[in-house]
Amino acid sequence: MHQLHGRSPRAQQPALPVIGFLHSQSPDAFRDPLRGFRQGLKEAGYVEGENVAIEYRFADNQMDQLSELAADLVRRRVAVIVTGGGPAPTFAAKSATATIPIMFAAIADDPVKLGLVASLARPGGNVTGTGFLLTELATKRLELLREMVPAITHVEALVNSAEASNTEATLKDLETAARLMGLEITALKASTSGEINAAFAALEAERPGAIFVAPDAFFVTRRVQLALLAMLHRIPVTYAIRPFAEAGGLMSYGASLTDAYRQTGGYTGRILKGAKPADLPVVQASKFELVINASTARMLGLTVPDKLLVAADEVIE
Repeated sequence: MHQLHGRSPRAQQPALPVIGFLHSQSPDAFRDPLRGFRQGLKEAGYVEGENVAIEYRFADNQMDQLSELAADLVRRRVAVIVTGGGPAPTFAAKSATATIPIMFAAIADDPVKLGLVASLARPGGNVTGTGFLLTELATKRLELLREMVPAITHVEALVNSAEASNTEATLKDLETAARLMGLEITALKASTSGEINAAFAALEAERPGAIFVAPDAFFVTRRVQLALLAMLHRIPVTYAIRPFAEAGGLMSYGASLTDAYRQTGGYTGRILKGAKPADLPVVQASKFELVINASTARMLGLTVPDKLLVAADEVIE
């Protein structure tokens, strides 16, 4: 007698594994990265709606909502929580569960210093993910800025005063780089939309040659405001990631957010297949891109040097 393996066609379909996606911002700012995330999942064999479900929770920059959104995902017993938009969602998820795997996407700070993982190679708990180390790119961003605006001697660094560790690391790296290049750096602090307006207004007296916007999730949400203020005050500004240049910012240089989210999707697939976060090293983003907004350059009266046009991954007309 043969043993019959498998189910009868009428057997109950098993419920799809569910990914909880917790993000501090709104989906419109992260359309391309989300596409990258789904692409990475697909490469790992998971297609949303076919063999995996995704529950999205966006805080729309209301940081105080994050712990409730994280608790909601834990109550739904998701298989893994993916967090994006700065360290805050990861902290919220970590407070909500010590057992459900947590996968952070593209954190710009050092996750060891933040206390999210024990080490990059062996995270050790229920948290791992993809990192950026954006602050380490300060030198390269300053060099590119100087190529765009050769005459600069003074650069203001716009930092988020609410993110102390990130701010400290950014300013330290910037000051080291600026010293080598003979540039003067001063810090401009803002953590609300009103403070950003005030910071630009205060620059009327200072007239720096350019502004260096620190990598920060809050500034991403204010990218249109920053681009408009830069235009209004006719100041060249450099940013860390592509969405700023797309919103009208002069130039961005940094890791590709979309590619980092693709890596996160692939990693999430490994968790769904049974890998433990403790054993998955934190991966650093490996693809970097220079994006130049040529129409903004023209409005600021800048001529983009051929060297930069050739080096750019994308020139927005």
